[in-house]
Amino acid sequence: MKAVQLAAACIFVAAAGTVPMIVHGQTALPGAGTKGTWTQKTPMITARSEVSLAEVGGKIYVMGGGINGTSVPHNEEYDIATDKWRVRYPLPRGLDHMGVAVVNGKIITVGGFVGAGVHRDGQPAVFEYDPKTDAWRALAPLKVGLGSVGVVALNGKVYAIGGRTPAGDTVATNQVYDPATNAWTALAPLPNARDHMAVVAAEGKIHAIGGRFTNSGDRTDMHDVYDPVTNTWTSGPPLPTARSGLAYAYYKGMAIVLGGEFPQEKRTFTENEGFDVKANTWRTLAPMPQGRHAAGATSDGKNLYVGGGSFLPGGMGGGPTGELMVFNLP
Repeated sequence: MKAVQLAAACIFVAAAGTVPMIVHGQTALPGAGTKGTWTQKTPMITARSEVSLAEVGGKIYVMGGGINGTSVPHNEEYDIATDKWRVRYPLPRGLDHMGVAVVNGKIITVGGFVGAGVHRDGQPAVFEYDPKTDAWRALAPLKVGLGSVGVVALNGKVYAIGGRTPAGDTVATNQVYDPATNAWTALAPLPNARDHMAVVAAEGKIHAIGGRFTNSGDRTDMHDVYDPVTNTWTSGPPLPTARSGLAYAYYKGMAIVLGGEFPQEKRTFTENEGFDVKANTWRTLAPMPQGRHAAGATSDGKNLYVGGGSFLPGGMGGGPTGELMVFNLP
């Protein structure tokens, strides 16, 4: 499929105490650099929510997701250098709310739902995608299907934390996949069962942040830290803005937590907050230009990428977005 390239990019910037605005060209507001800037890139080929993003070799992969209540197997590749998209081989089946992690240059997807917004029928499926060969293969499945599960890679292994079972029950399970043995092992569970949270690996530990307990109206500021060496959990500084339905990534020494939804007020969050691991404190960063939930995020080290999602809470209409935005800190 022929990629479409925007004629010009828009830069979104925000200074302390200001509402984000669109600035054409390369001019930033005074003081904005300390909190970062947003740039809008060529949109995804297919607008989707509840997507999963991963970066491999200078390419961003947007996988799965939901379109008007239907889970899709789409796999689209964005070339950072050229700002262009192309279609790649699809997932073995349509899935949304998947967890993804990158190990040895390959993308591993974990679980997922088969109907966007339903939050039931969590799947045990685990797949591996090789960008070099554009091919998929099945790996050892989860013992119990999970959707909206937090997934992250650390030291060559994949951790799957929390999520919802096929019956829609939220769980506290913590399990690790070892590619060398193609097997899952149960670990010390989360202190509190939840899903739709951020799960980020940093400095040898895993941070489980925010999320929900039972329904979409739940939102927590919980921040639990897992140490794989001791197989124990401790509490970290709480998320400044309690949220669920999050996008998340590790970027420039921080666990970044973006967006979220608040159905009671019929709105989504613009908040962009980063936990500085070494300083053990949260930073308020430039908010997204428009609130959203069900987006995915990833980083290539230089920038953080946010794709897809919905501007309104689930079930409130508006449809998914295909926006791809880039966040940069100097």
